[in-house]
Amino acid sequence: MDRLAALEIWLAARYPPGSFRLTPASEDASFRRYFRVHLAAGPMPTAIAMDAPPEREDCRPFVHVARLLADAGLNAPRVLAADLAQGFLLLTDLGTQTYLAALDESSADRLFGDAIDALVKWQLASRPNELPPYDAALLRRELDLFPEWYVARHLGASLDAGQRQALESVFALVLASNLAQPRVYVHRDYMPRNLMVSDPNPGILDFQDAVHGPITYDLASLFRDAFVSWPEARVIDWTVRYWEKARRAGLPVDPDFAAFYRDFEWMGLQRHLKVAGIFARLAYRDGKRGYLEDTPRFIGYIRAACERYGALAPLLRLLDALEGRAPEVRYTF
Repeated sequence: MDRLAALEIWLAARYPPGSFRLTPASEDASFRRYFRVHLAAGPMPTAIAMDAPPEREDCRPFVHVARLLADAGLNAPRVLAADLAQGFLLLTDLGTQTYLAALDESSADRLFGDAIDALVKWQLASRPNELPPYDAALLRRELDLFPEWYVARHLGASLDAGQRQALESVFALVLASNLAQPRVYVHRDYMPRNLMVSDPNPGILDFQDAVHGPITYDLASLFRDAFVSWPEARVIDWTVRYWEKARRAGLPVDPDFAAFYRDFEWMGLQRHLKVAGIFARLAYRDGKRGYLEDTPRFIGYIRAACERYGALAPLLRLLDALEGRAPEVRYTF
């Protein structure tokens, strides 16, 4: 029996046959699939069914983090029913309009303001031993995706000993910066595609990989997005707004905004390198080639960070060599 048929049988135990129908709800970079359950009767017109093959995905973190988000007073899907053995969840539906679809010049300040408020609540709820640590080993495994999948597989390039040493030196600096930050709950993919326009706003999705880690990570996800970019002046303005609200709320952000913004950029660099590797892996291992279209955005983010900090010059020179560019001296700090 295929999984869709098994899901329908599972739902039929809750809803009478003929009282519901399924339509695809969203795409996912993992092995999870989501279906919108259209209901003919009852208090809710729709729900969301998650299909997560248990040999590929574990639903338990999703259930756990959904509870943490609810306890923090945030709008995440409620789990209406679960069959962890089969990998099926039935969830409340947060609607169809993502931040990514709704963001424009006129709506960005309002939507990001709500996202910042929600992020502060999420971080204030942080407690030790609730989520896996975003530790040096995990951060490093993520960085290693860049040379393995982006450089070697996507570009087809082999690094010589000097280039490997240069990349290793930058990785060490980035990790030291990331690990020196205060630690809070981290959604780990807090970006416009995973935020829904809803009431209360935002609705928060795709949180099952949450960890306990650096305080700037979710902010970097929000403003250095995979699918939409913003002028630097607006990113600084929104980051200041978060920083001011976080300080007033008592979160352990650096009291010097310049130092905090540097942490934000260096945390973003770790994420950008990781995502460039992930997008290549999705294309070449999993056959999901559409993500490669957004890889140049991340290489642009990486270059912009490297151009601002002289300590990152070895990575910029490596990118120049990989892309056949003439090196330039153009570092800000």
